[in-house]
Amino acid sequence: MSILRTILPGRSIQRGQAAEDMALAYLQQRGLQLVERNFRCKGGEIDLILSEPGPSHQLVFVEVRQRSSSRYGGAAASVTRSKQAKLIIAAQLFLQRYPKPPACRLDVLAIDGERIEWIKNAFDT
Repeated sequence: MSILRTILPGRSIQRGQAAEDMALAYLQQRGLQLVERNFRCKGGEIDLILSEPGPSHQLVFVEVRQRSSSRYGGAAASVTRSKQAKLIIAAQLFLQRYPKPPACRLDVLAIDGERIEWIKNAFDT
């Protein structure tokens, strides 16, 4: 039993890292550029922070969620109100770096098995 407890957290971290790698590649293929990865602060964590070039040039804060099954509502449904609140706090703290904060939005990239769903403006701040 103790061996399983030791092994499983590592697998979970590896799966999370792989999901973030997949999400980053997916978003970069769509023209977004990485600004920062795994921004952590007292208020929470943001998986990916990207810049979306173009006329609207904005920062995109991305929460990456992965589920192997949709039995419990799928990856997107796992972003609870509590998680949303933590993401908003972390984004606000990140934006304090800028004298004039750029436009931004909060997205969710949900990975359910082989299916990827990019939910832009997933929730409001």
